[in-house]
Amino acid sequence: MKNMSIKARIALGLGLILLFAVLNAGFSIYRNISAKYESGEVANSWIPAIENLGHMKGFLADHYLLVNDRVAGRDTSDAAAFDKKLQDIQAELARATAVYAKTLETYLPDDPNGPIEKALYKDYSEQRDAYFKAADAAAKGVNDAAGAADQLDAVRQGFSTTGPKDFRAAYTGMEKILKFNLEGTSAAAVKTNQIVQQTEIVTIGAMVLMVVFGGFMIWVLPRSVSVPVQQAVDLAQSIAQGDLTRSVPAHGSDELGQLLGHLEAMRHRLSVLVANVRHGSEGVATASAEIAQGNNDLSNRTEQQAAALEQTSASMSELGSTVTQNADAARQANQLAMTASSVAVQGGEVVGQVVETMKGINESSRKIADIISVIDGIAFQTNILALNAAVEAARAGEQGRGFAVVASEVRSLAGRSAEAAKEIKNLISTSVEKVEHGTTLVDQAGATMTEVVSSIRRVTDIMGEISAASGEQSAGVNQVGEAVRHMDQATQQNAALVEEMAAAASSLKSQAQELVQVVSTFKIDTGTHATLASQDPAAVRKPALDAGAPRALPRPAPGKSAAGKPAAGGAAAPRRPAIAAAPAKAAPATASRAATQAASADGDWETF
Repeated sequence: MKNMSIKARIALGLGLILLFAVLNAGFSIYRNISAKYESGEVANSWIPAIENLGHMKGFLADHYLLVNDRVAGRDTSDAAAFDKKLQDIQAELARATAVYAKTLETYLPDDPNGPIEKALYKDYSEQRDAYFKAADAAAKGVNDAAGAADQLDAVRQGFSTTGPKDFRAAYTGMEKILKFNLEGTSAAAVKTNQIVQQTEIVTIGAMVLMVVFGGFMIWVLPRSVSVPVQQAVDLAQSIAQGDLTRSVPAHGSDELGQLLGHLEAMRHRLSVLVANVRHGSEGVATASAEIAQGNNDLSNRTEQQAAALEQTSASMSELGSTVTQNADAARQANQLAMTASSVAVQGGEVVGQVVETMKGINESSRKIADIISVIDGIAFQTNILALNAAVEAARAGEQGRGFAVVASEVRSLAGRSAEAAKEIKNLISTSVEKVEHGTTLVDQAGATMTEVVSSIRRVTDIMGEISAASGEQSAGVNQVGEAVRHMDQATQQNAALVEEMAAAASSLKSQAQELVQVVSTFKIDTGTHATLASQDPAAVRKPALDAGAPRALPRPAPGKSAAGKPAAGGAAAPRRPAIAAAPAKAAPATASRAATQAASADGDWETF
């Protein structure tokens, strides 16, 4: 029954009830026709035959009485009057006999009563004819005797011998026919009653069967519809209330069973979808928390880098003053070299001062080299943090597009800082070499001060070289100052970008936590996301990274403040209102730390 469609069930129930009704009606009609036939046979055959047989019996008795009275002499009417009365009785008997004979023709060929009644009628006809022959002879003999006693006695003697016997035989034959018809009438009435009783029994039984079957269908059909409909309603209510753990069993292949199957499939798919969304939202929340933590670390390192740049700027100021003094001393030495012969002792003192100054320059250059190494390391760490921020922003998908732009800007600024550090490093190396060369020359000048007078022209040339080297040192110091200003601008830009990234990461974290809270309202089976939990969230969401080097941004004009650039604010994604935060898992942290360690393991960070 469960595998039948609702249409088929209703059609089957109504069809069977209709079939029972049709069969009952057909049987009733058939039995009514049989009863009608039996009743018609009684009314049209048996009763008319009995009525005619009664008339025939009366006319036969009247005929016998009339002939008997005539023979006995009790009828003294003339012959003509007697013959007329006798003919009238015979005519009435013949008419009744003819009507009765027609009823014999109504028998069907297969009716067994026909031959029996026809045989009785044949016997009666022979006995009646024998009686009529004796009666006619007796009546004629009485008429012919004309009152002669001896003839009348002979007629009476002859009629009394055969007349009563033939009359009783004919009368008995007629009574047999009448009795047969009465019995046939009774049998037809009994058969009619049996047909009516059978019809009533069958009709009542069919009605009881239809009532029982109808009651069964009334109980089964609504239940077969209401039970799965109620299950569907309960399942829909559970889904509407966020409960995705409730399931319904299979309920046949009818329309309602298919509906329950589709609802169950919808519940299962919705449960899987909610589990995936919940898993993804937890991953986004974790990633946003890591981004926020990374931005905090980046902000701290940026502050440290700004402090280091301030120290570098102060050192460069001192170096500039020293280089200026060196240039002045070189010019004075060139002028004094022309009069070195007269002021040799004074020249020796000046050379000693120059030696000390060159040692200070050498020490300052080494300090600058150490500071540049610190700046180089800070730029490397900044680049690593920007790379991690780009990775986390890529894993965030559409929500992290703004972080990707900010991370790209940070990496670009870090690259510029690295390039500036390299330039400063090269300049410092050149300066150190030249300072060492100047120190050697000063030592040689001190050793040969005794030969100043004889070698004044050579000293003049050497002092010219020293003056040229001091000019080059001044130019190098100016370049270092320009590079430091560029680094200071980049640091300011990094600070602005870090603030934007921190705000965007905080917004993303709030949104992810809100999504986790929204999805947590659904109740799902514990095994629904088992396959998802077995996978690494970072491996699922991490996109492929570009292995190319970071793109360098154009340098700002010297002396312009980094705070006046609108790029820092314009590159950030629009901020959203803060949303109540919820605790998030830190599953992807391992992947981020692994990426950082892999990047740190590389010998040269410029390969990024």
